[in-house]
Amino acid sequence: MRRESGIILIVILSLGDYMVSLTELVRYLNEMLTPDQFSDYCPNGLQIEGRPQVKKIVGAVTASHFVVDFAIRAQADAILVHHGYFWRSEDPTIRGAKRTRLKSLLCHDVSLLAYHLPLDAHPVFGNNAQLGHRLGLTCIGRFG
Repeated sequence: MRRESGIILIVILSLGDYMVSLTELVRYLNEMLTPDQFSDYCPNGLQIEGRPQVKKIVGAVTASHFVVDFAIRAQADAILVHHGYFWRSEDPTIRGAKRTRLKSLLCHDVSLLAYHLPLDAHPVFGNNAQLGHRLGLTCIGRFG
């Protein structure tokens, strides 16, 4: 396995004895992040459907090969990321690294959920809002 350069932050959310249906999880995230309000470069929401029940979620910035392998080893049911797959400008053929990642997710029945612009823009859970909060900054307005 090739280790990617840079820092990779992976978060594991375990629901303990509780399970949520994949449909319910997608509905909740879509209501909270409102992906239908954005014209994005990729599909937002459920990109790859895995098992119907979710007990463990891995969260990361990008659905890289490293993250997919980590999620499989952690026995995650779903991966939630900012950068998913199927970008508008990418080659639509399924080969190489894309084939490997998709095959791993499908063979292990792991769902992939991705929210790009909805996470950039969300006033509470968004990347910018969370970074500003951690840096002690105060939001004085929004644009876009």
